[in-house]
Amino acid sequence: MRIEELPEFKSKSKPFAMQGDAMVSTAVDTMAKMNIGSVVVVDGDQKVRGIVTERDLLRRLLGAKLDPEKTPLSAIMTSELHLARMDDEHYDWLRLMSNKRFRHLPVVDSEGRLVNLLSQGDFVSYSWPELITMLGGKASETIKGPSAPVPILVGGVMLYTLAMIALLKYL
Repeated sequence: MRIEELPEFKSKSKPFAMQGDAMVSTAVDTMAKMNIGSVVVVDGDQKVRGIVTERDLLRRLLGAKLDPEKTPLSAIMTSELHLARMDDEHYDWLRLMSNKRFRHLPVVDSEGRLVNLLSQGDFVSYSWPELITMLGGKASETIKGPSAPVPILVGGVMLYTLAMIALLKYL
């Protein structure tokens, strides 16, 4: 399924974005009020230039003992980030987010302007029921199939038990 078809994509409100010269303290106040974990850094044309996440705040602000009142977002933002397009496949991004260990994915238009921001949780909330169904089918195949390991294992344990009883009885 493409990103733009995800229910989470369609139902999300406009992503929180600020320009790089905004102070970290302003962003943190808004993030706390909105209960969100990141702010996308954009330029005047709404083109994505970076992102500041809770991890950036911890490592690049608090870890460096910078003053949030005097530090611009551009000083602590992650500028090498992944950007998705609306017609990208969501499973590809879910896999990449998991493998590369990032949780926030800006979605941009063809000119790099911010359209939406999806979290790893947005992808998982859609994919989880589908994955459970898929796993259930695989488990059923494994248990019921002609060369299924479960019946072979149970048969093996029963045969071993009978052999041990016979061996102990005649010793």
